Amino acid sequence: VTFIILYVAPFYLSPATRPSPTLTRDAPSVIKARIRAVTTSCIVCSTAVFCLIIYKGNLPPLEALRLLGWFPVSLLDVGKSLLLTALLFMGPVFERGIAEGGWRRWISAYEWTECLSGWIGWRNFVAGPITEEVIFRSVITPLHLMAEFSPSQIVFITPLYFGIAHVHHFYEFRLTNPHSLVPAILRSLFQFTYTTLFGWFATFVFLRTGSLPAVILVHAFCNYFGLPRLWGRVEAPVNVLENGLFRGKQAQNGGQVEEEYRPLGIGWSVVYYVLLVVGLYAFISGLWVLTESSYALAAFNHQTTS
Repeated sequence: VTFIILYVAPFYLSPATRPSPTLTRDAPSVIKARIRAVTTSCIVCSTAVFCLIIYKGNLPPLEALRLLGWFPVSLLDVGKSLLLTALLFMGPVFERGIAEGGWRRWISAYEWTECLSGWIGWRNFVAGPITEEVIFRSVITPLHLMAEFSPSQIVFITPLYFGIAHVHHFYEFRLTNPHSLVPAILRSLFQFTYTTLFGWFATFVFLRTGSLPAVILVHAFCNYFGLPRLWGRVEAPVNVLENGLFRGKQAQNGGQVEEEYRPLGIGWSVVYYVLLVVGLYAFISGLWVLTESSYALAAFNHQTTS
């Protein structure tokens, strides 16, 4: 709980980081100040846990770094974790990359420079994933391991801290929408639910691979694609239908893009929803295989079958 406070409290202790009815959390000045604040929190918390592992756990520094997920770095584990996540997002990858024509941008540097061209992009795809995974995976997980929680308990308990840490968005939403109490409550409950679900997955991957870079990149991947479409027809920008170009519904750096969308033929939607189901099946089938690692922080009571 202390680490949650250290992560969230700086958002409201300073006028530079505190939103108001006239200054939203998306204001560049607020984002920059918050990034500085949470970076400091991450350094303080990581240092404290690193020392605690060494002195209370009687472990050498390299073992402390291993429990924090910093060392060693296995590119294979990172790649397998991203592949597993991509399987789950098979439908959204098809929609964004094929139906909307986004693959042209993915193979060019333009897509990634545009994503990071504004402070909202830096928050969503760099600072957010790094700082949140440092606190809620790298810092909190070793403490529960030292307290001899079982891996399953850690997977299902620690993400609740992650979900609770996002409840403060209720306050921020109410600042700019003071007359929308019910929508604010529903919005916060929904956000708590999907952040907790993601936390279960990220914690599982972290325990299975012992890799902080893996969960950071998985987090950024999920932020990029967002929640999968669960209803409605697949659409594409008008300029994709007319000349094959693509910009997207919203710039990845947060800037709004004026773009008219039109539904594609029903076949595109059929393929999307089939891939959504196939992707879920592939994700479940590969959950244990693709997270198998010699650097695991804990062993689950699970036997894979061939």
